[in-house]
Amino acid sequence: MLLIRPDRTLIVAAGSGLLLAAAFPRPDLFPLAWIALVPLLLVMRHRPFAAGFTAGGVFFASVLYWLNIVMTTYGGLNMFFSLLAYLFLLVYLAVYFGLATWISCRLETVLRLPYLLTLPPLWVALEYLRGWLFTGFPWAIIGYSQQNFSLAIQSSDVTGVYGVSLMLVVVNCAIAGVIAAPKSRLTWLGVAATILISISHFGYGVWRESQPLEQRSEQLRIALIQGNIDQAQKWAPENRQSSIDRYQRLSMEALQGQPDLVIWPEAATPFFLQDQSELARQVRQLPKQFKTPLLVGSPAYRQLSSGEYQYYNSAYLFSSTGETLGRSDKIHLVPFGEYVPLGRLLAFIDKLVVGVGDFSPGEVRPLPLNGYDLGVLICYEAIFPQLAREYVRRGSSLLVNLTNDAWFGRSSAPYQLLAMTRFRAIENRIWIARAANTGISALISPAGRVTLASPIFKSLQLSGSVGLGAEATLYTRFGDIFAYVCLGLSGFFLVILVVTRKSS
Repeated sequence: MLLIRPDRTLIVAAGSGLLLAAAFPRPDLFPLAWIALVPLLLVMRHRPFAAGFTAGGVFFASVLYWLNIVMTTYGGLNMFFSLLAYLFLLVYLAVYFGLATWISCRLETVLRLPYLLTLPPLWVALEYLRGWLFTGFPWAIIGYSQQNFSLAIQSSDVTGVYGVSLMLVVVNCAIAGVIAAPKSRLTWLGVAATILISISHFGYGVWRESQPLEQRSEQLRIALIQGNIDQAQKWAPENRQSSIDRYQRLSMEALQGQPDLVIWPEAATPFFLQDQSELARQVRQLPKQFKTPLLVGSPAYRQLSSGEYQYYNSAYLFSSTGETLGRSDKIHLVPFGEYVPLGRLLAFIDKLVVGVGDFSPGEVRPLPLNGYDLGVLICYEAIFPQLAREYVRRGSSLLVNLTNDAWFGRSSAPYQLLAMTRFRAIENRIWIARAANTGISALISPAGRVTLASPIFKSLQLSGSVGLGAEATLYTRFGDIFAYVCLGLSGFFLVILVVTRKSS
């Protein structure tokens, strides 16, 4: 009888993946991220790529399990094809972990460079590339695991989330070095360097938290309307009136707090507001009735000269007199959700999301409100730091995230998305108002603190005050320069490897 012996290296690496996943919402055991990679680091030299690939596969499988809910429950995919697509994505994402460990191990073998020197910049470089290649998927960058560790994430206004990721990898490498070679001078030199970096990192966090980050001279009273409209029902024509009635009722409740702006979530109106329909007329009359500006998510379209149409996932801003102040269109669309990449070649693939049709990307267009500009991030646009930064650079005094997290069901995804959104506030030191159909609706301060939040799958209105204006941070000015430095170092390491191989 043939017995298959379990591979101890891969089992240990899988354990690292599980520990790292547990640091994310939920269960959100964020301290685990500071030791999660240690098991992987202790064994990866035995199977450099396979160990990292295994850890990455287990990590992403655990964090992104909710994708199957999206694909089967709302996308209508057969369970077999859903699992197949899920596995393809896991393989792709796990490759980034595998490359980081393989290159680091090669540098140790060939050049005797310790992991502590090579793995942190390699890790950050690959995380950055993951957020850029093939339209980008920067979900679950490991720095996001520290969303509730305020001192650790304040440096994001300099380095972005990537500085937090680097800090995590540095500490893991230092701990692994002490365990693997406790008597080595090089190990303790690395520990000393790690302590100095940690003092700098957390010292900056202490200093930033001592500043009046949340204070602004101008305030805005916000009312977030969480309709909690069932995703399976909202697009049915017979349910449209009841949806609008619910949003109107919740908005009327919110008016008791005398808001300066009422915000409805993404696609709150499952019809075209630009049409002259009775439902569209009702919504356009509401700001005049409320005597309050209204920001509302809605699909939009534009007819081309050829007679064809372009569709957009949009947000309309109406003044208190009912005037249309502007429209902001979603820029970063969801692949296979809002459009099919390489549509002509992959025309046989249906989109996963039930909606109007294939959407077209918009452009950065802040919306004017009483002398200030609003930057609108629709749905998962909030996970792209470059986009939030561009809105702030264009003069936005408040970021607004309109989203419909009903797609995720009662999974960890809404909590993960909120965690990532918090970093956009820190990077640009700006307030964020988040309106979600089923939750989590929230107000986020420039320190990344959630000052007000709703439970999920509750129909309610949430009111609170935000400050207007953004601080001029290094991140807003220079963007991902920290990630570029890590990319440059990683490229330098690769060049040395290639040259060394040729010369030998």
